[in-house]
Amino acid sequence: MSNIESRKAGRGFAIAFAAALAGTAAGAGTVLWLNGAERFTANIASSSSEAPAPTGPCGGKVKYYRNPMGAPDTSPVPKKDSMQMDYIPVCEDEGASEDGNVVKVSLDKVQRLGVRSEAVEERALSRTVRVFATVQYDERRQTVIAPRFGGWIEKLHVNATGDVVTAGQKLFEVYSPELNVLQQEFMLSRGTQGSADNRLRNLDYPESDLERLRRGERPPRTIAVPAPAAGTVIEKMAIEGMRYQPGETLFRIVDTSTMWVLAEVYEQDLAFVKAGDMAKVAVNAWPNRPFPGRVTFIYPGVGKESRTARLRIEVANPDGLLRADMAATVEIEAPIPGRWVAVPDSAVIDSGKRQIVLVERGEGRYEPRPVKLGARVPGYVQVLEGLRPGERVVTSATFLIDAESNLRAALAAFTAGDGK
Repeated sequence: MSNIESRKAGRGFAIAFAAALAGTAAGAGTVLWLNGAERFTANIASSSSEAPAPTGPCGGKVKYYRNPMGAPDTSPVPKKDSMQMDYIPVCEDEGASEDGNVVKVSLDKVQRLGVRSEAVEERALSRTVRVFATVQYDERRQTVIAPRFGGWIEKLHVNATGDVVTAGQKLFEVYSPELNVLQQEFMLSRGTQGSADNRLRNLDYPESDLERLRRGERPPRTIAVPAPAAGTVIEKMAIEGMRYQPGETLFRIVDTSTMWVLAEVYEQDLAFVKAGDMAKVAVNAWPNRPFPGRVTFIYPGVGKESRTARLRIEVANPDGLLRADMAATVEIEAPIPGRWVAVPDSAVIDSGKRQIVLVERGEGRYEPRPVKLGARVPGYVQVLEGLRPGERVVTSATFLIDAESNLRAALAAFTAGDGK
């Protein structure tokens, strides 16, 4: 073989060997790349399976997402509602029970809900009972003129209803044949204690006329009948010239310086009213002028239909502004003796069968505690059992404002467990 052929053969072998090396390197690189890709994919899968669960604003794991508008639907993943509002995350430790009866709520949620609390105190409680009433005459200040002897009214000195009379003022003059006979008998028996004297006294013969008979003066033909008490004439049946029989009512006189206000109190309020309580009376004629009074009597019966009891309130009426049969509104201040534990009425969750308050235990912890309630006064409720002075109770939170919610729903809303 010549030198030229030898050089060509050596060059071809070198090219073939280089190609073989390049192929080997490429195959090895491909294997290494595939192995690396498998390890990378495995690492990605491993890191994906070991990724931590999403956390909520409370710092714990998100248990579920609830509807921001309070609807009962929930979601295991973040989503939006029909108004494009984000669902609210609920953490696993939120609403968890502590010691079996303590509810724990995150502090940021407490702030969002506007939870307010107030310390329990002992207070002097007073309940105001408001009732309707009517104004009536004082029954003990009424007088009826019904002479014990018959006769004819010859002259009227008081001849109109509504006239004001004084004690001893002449009402009318009467001619009585019966009295004339007794006067003659008395004159015949003058100086001795006869039957005519006693009979004249029994018939309410005026003492002034009887003194004149004792002095020997001539007996009058007519007798003047005086008013036995001062007051206002509210009834007048006497007519000048009429004849009346013994015992017939001719005048009715009432002293209106004191009036009665008869109030109808509901049966459930009777426990808070007693004789001696002060009352404030208002009438439509003078709405801006209250009339002070005092409860003097509680009638023993209760109306079968109305289920109310009647109270009698005495009110001074020196200027005569109060008139009979006026409609009135009465406010009675009924203090409860002693000092009592009381909470704001907004702090009580009433299920109908039992009542509960939420006692603050600190750091977002609240204890639902049953209580026994007493009287309800403006703004507060008397607590007979279940609370001690110094404890703090929840008084305001937007999640409790639901007129139709029961106790379970209220507590569920408090723990943000809607729909669970």
